[in-house]
Amino acid sequence: MNWTVTPERFDTAEATALRRDYYGEVAGRYWERASTTQEIDDGLTNDGVELLAPPTGQFLVGRADRVAAGCTGVRVVGADTAELTRVYVRPAFRGSGGAGLLMDAAEAAARAFGVKRIRLDTRHDLVEARALYARHGFIEVPAFNNGPYAEHWFAKEL
Repeated sequence: MNWTVTPERFDTAEATALRRDYYGEVAGRYWERASTTQEIDDGLTNDGVELLAPPTGQFLVGRADRVAAGCTGVRVVGADTAELTRVYVRPAFRGSGGAGLLMDAAEAAARAFGVKRIRLDTRHDLVEARALYARHGFIEVPAFNNGPYAEHWFAKEL
């Protein structure tokens, strides 16, 4: 598979579909059942995605053979810190190297904003995500927020 990762507005049709798939999967895993359309709509309402656009952030879309297959976002949260968010690869494209390319592109975007570190929080049940972050040099750090779904916190110096 030939992957490309490029910045894209968070509200394009493909970016929106990826964000809906992402939220549907993480919410469904949390609730241990399929998410309803209404739950996905509610979860995406006022979720802060508008901060994933310059000058406060960047939304990135990964395409495998020109098909929208994954996404991630970077949000600047301080003079030298950005947060990684919404790392997602559609199930049909997992295992093809896209997640690593999304991580690399997110780090490059963070560097372009001039930050020196990138951090994230995640849940205990997102085991694959935690393994991905560790493979990319993120280390567990003390809690830096008290988000309702934050159970693990990671950071990486850039």
